[in-house]
Amino acid sequence: MSRENLSTLRPVYVVGIGLHPYQRKSDTSFVDLGLTAVRAALDDAGVPWSSVDAAYTGTTRIGMAVSRPILRHLGVTGIPMTQVENASASGSSAFRCAIRDVAAGFADVVLAAGVDKVGASVRAESLTGVASLDDGILTPPVHYALLAEEYLSTRRADVSDLARVAVKNHNNAAKNPFAQRQTVRTLDEILEDRPIAGALTRLQCCPVGEGASAVIVVSEDAIDRLELDRSRAVRVLASAQRSEELYGTKSHDVELTRVTTSEALAEAGIGADDLDVVELHDAFTIEELQYVEAMGICPEGQAPGRLRDGEFDIGGAVAISPSGGLLGMGHPVGPTGVGQIVEITRQLRGEAGERQQPSAQFGLAHLVGIGAVSIAHVLGAPR
Repeated sequence: MSRENLSTLRPVYVVGIGLHPYQRKSDTSFVDLGLTAVRAALDDAGVPWSSVDAAYTGTTRIGMAVSRPILRHLGVTGIPMTQVENASASGSSAFRCAIRDVAAGFADVVLAAGVDKVGASVRAESLTGVASLDDGILTPPVHYALLAEEYLSTRRADVSDLARVAVKNHNNAAKNPFAQRQTVRTLDEILEDRPIAGALTRLQCCPVGEGASAVIVVSEDAIDRLELDRSRAVRVLASAQRSEELYGTKSHDVELTRVTTSEALAEAGIGADDLDVVELHDAFTIEELQYVEAMGICPEGQAPGRLRDGEFDIGGAVAISPSGGLLGMGHPVGPTGVGQIVEITRQLRGEAGERQQPSAQFGLAHLVGIGAVSIAHVLGAPR
């Protein structure tokens, strides 16, 4: 059975982007967080709220029906509003829903947003009545510390290579006014920080805070009708989503990433070596090393060496997490996936300032979520 994809449907473009800075827990209401990002995206696009046909909001910890309390302040227009929860990939899923609406012709102008506050969340799997085999010991930091131990034991790498991921991403975030962590860090600071699990120190684990992100996606018809600036319209070339399969002794996050990004790159008609910018799920430092290899950005076992050589720096062969990534920019969960699209759009427009990757033409956004799911989007620079 043949399937439609973005290459066979109507072209989709990102024309507006907005963020509320990611931050620690505060007294700021989720309404103010969300409105800040959405208004910024509408202003950036030059699109009036009355022209928006539908809205999708990624969120995980606020509660039911989060969209209306935010969006009613812009005007009660009766548009469809949908909340999207998909763990860390919630914002990525909201973006995927929005672009598919436009590509399929159901809408011409759609808002994809993400918003979250610091708070408790419950993993549904814990409510199934099936006891955990690890008795709750295998928390995310422990899981990734074990993966790091296995990786380091089979590659020409050591704990300093893990820390170098954090140095790069913290220092990128220090140039990002929307990042939760904005402090330049040295290798010694990363290595000597408070241990969390195995080789992972606190600064090698992402902060989970709060914030909001928003993008406006449109069709070509909307660009013409609303007289939008084509020179800032970033094309969405591909969107892929997969859930985990059985991988034997292999890491499900790595194999799931391998399959999903391969599908997205094939749909976009480019190879991994064509990518200029990548925003990936670096909740823990080991993930960047694993995922750039799984994506085909470099061969297996070569990520540590390429990192040391500066190939993943801004200005290198491919800028990995120029926003600061989850490690530096932060991981408010609901907004994270849409926030990646914001950064890639800035980069492909040439508007990223100190973080700009020179002559960026193609960018990839990648997230994984417990469950487990993986989502990858490929974007292309304005033509």
